[in-house]
Amino acid sequence: MSRKEFRDLAAPEEAHAAVASLDIEPDPETVPLRESRGRVLAERVDAGIDVPGFDRASMDGYALRARDTFGADEADPVVLPQVGVVHAGEEPDVDVGAGECVEISTGAVMPPGADAVVPVERTHEVEDGVAFDTAVAPGDSVMAAGADVAAGERALGPGTELTPREIGLLSALGVDDVPVRGTPTVGVVSTGDELVRPGGELDHRAGQIHDVNSYTVAAAVEEAGGEAVLYPHAGDDYDEMERQLREAAAECDLVLTSGSTSASAVDVVYRVIEESGELLLHGVAIKPGKPMLVGRVGESAYVGLPGYPVSALTIFRTFVAPAIRDAAGKPEPERATVEGRMAVRERYAQGRTRLMPAGLLTDEDGETLVYPVDKGSGATTSLVEADGVVEVDADTDYLAAGESVTVELFSPGVRPPTVLAVGEDDPAFARALDGVRRPRYLAEGTRPGYRRLRDGLPDVVVASGPLEADEETDELASWTREWGLVVPRGNPAGIEGVADLAASDVSFVNRTTASGLRATFDAALADAGVDAERVHGYERTVRAHESPARKVQSGDVDAGLGLRASAAKLGLGFVPVGEERVRVLANPERTGKDGVRELVRALDGIERVIADLPGYDT
Repeated sequence: MSRKEFRDLAAPEEAHAAVASLDIEPDPETVPLRESRGRVLAERVDAGIDVPGFDRASMDGYALRARDTFGADEADPVVLPQVGVVHAGEEPDVDVGAGECVEISTGAVMPPGADAVVPVERTHEVEDGVAFDTAVAPGDSVMAAGADVAAGERALGPGTELTPREIGLLSALGVDDVPVRGTPTVGVVSTGDELVRPGGELDHRAGQIHDVNSYTVAAAVEEAGGEAVLYPHAGDDYDEMERQLREAAAECDLVLTSGSTSASAVDVVYRVIEESGELLLHGVAIKPGKPMLVGRVGESAYVGLPGYPVSALTIFRTFVAPAIRDAAGKPEPERATVEGRMAVRERYAQGRTRLMPAGLLTDEDGETLVYPVDKGSGATTSLVEADGVVEVDADTDYLAAGESVTVELFSPGVRPPTVLAVGEDDPAFARALDGVRRPRYLAEGTRPGYRRLRDGLPDVVVASGPLEADEETDELASWTREWGLVVPRGNPAGIEGVADLAASDVSFVNRTTASGLRATFDAALADAGVDAERVHGYERTVRAHESPARKVQSGDVDAGLGLRASAAKLGLGFVPVGEERVRVLANPERTGKDGVRELVRALDGIERVIADLPGYDT
């Protein structure tokens, strides 16, 4: 099978034009009024009746002829006999003659002969009738027929999004069936033999992963105003891919696939589109999202999104969502942007427009800082750790620390975290954060925490092991945790300490060099006189505190570097080696931030937090 090469990447403007050329607008439809909220009117609605359809009293009082009150005041009220009563919802059975009045309720039909209402507050009953202590003019406290909407008048125009207010007006006009723009149906097909829908069992040995994009893209489609139709995920077989795409194209206005768009020999979507439809574009000069496809299958429009979730959502948000909103008649959302300073220097020189995921935080003066969130397009945590994107021009080589940038927020409600913590992955600290509003914790390891502190980024660093910060810090709290070797229940390999890891038949999994626990382990190996090169699996590393224990649990290795707390949680054996101190260190310039103060209050109760964590102590 030949490879598809990206030779001439389209400019982002060409991609916008290609997507805009696709016709995904469905036919208008008529829906019951009770189901019309959020829909968009397809045509103008004119009033078929007057609203109100009669002259009505706008408040409780007395209907009369205005001329009969002329000259009335508190010192010399006018007294008129009452000749009847009119309630709302009934036809008047009395005429108002000269020098007479009728009691009337709010909303009631004005009786013949009356042309004004005197509010009840400006009257009082007397022996001869009702005394009026104010004069009124014709029309006072009366809503004339058609004063709200007159028959034949333009009530609502096409393109109006129906909110409770518009539905109220349509109700007043007696409209029961509403002509609305159709909702574009969007078929969502995730591709790849490795995908398993959430809820299904994964075979990690076979490289299976959960299908992130089906539900993620479907939610984005509906947020943009479309109706998402989920199809079973398609493998990388050409015939199955073609069948799936043709089925979706026959039923939907637009088909979206994710994955199988790159230049790999196993990625076949572009061949299906070329041979079974029309391929308009393949490859865009943008990062992330270069392997984008635009075309047609049958009568349906087609867009191929990249497989990595961050890339897929970025391309969808940039190119596809506007087309869905336009087809549904939805207005473009108000763009929410913030200006900020780059917290760190960011290099970039790839000759493509870059949509850089970015996080926000505030410094000690409340000024907004911006930092790149770039774990790679395959990292789903980037979806929630980023607050928006910074568009970086293709000709830009780097963004300097302190440089002003514009961040387009993912939604208007996005706010910077109250506190940004970076450093060691620790279950006790993760629990303490539950007592803080809107925190962000980047558990990248002690070394990255110190490195980012040198750049002035985090409010707080979580550190463990013998590593020390080069920068000045304020310690907010500390505790100890017991570490050692996590082994299967019963310790079948008979491991008694780090020296046993040098045995040729013992397999081991380590933590990454970013971890403070790794530095503690290295020191223990040196103290025991064990050459790291003799440890089978020393270079095999995993990132988080629980990851080695899970490798042991799955039977992949005989031992893993970990915590007693992790072993206890998973029901595994544990060989203790030592204790290490975990410290929460604040950037001295940020201790006055409200979020840091809130964290300090949460850490004041650390004894309660660690009470049920085996191996933890203050």
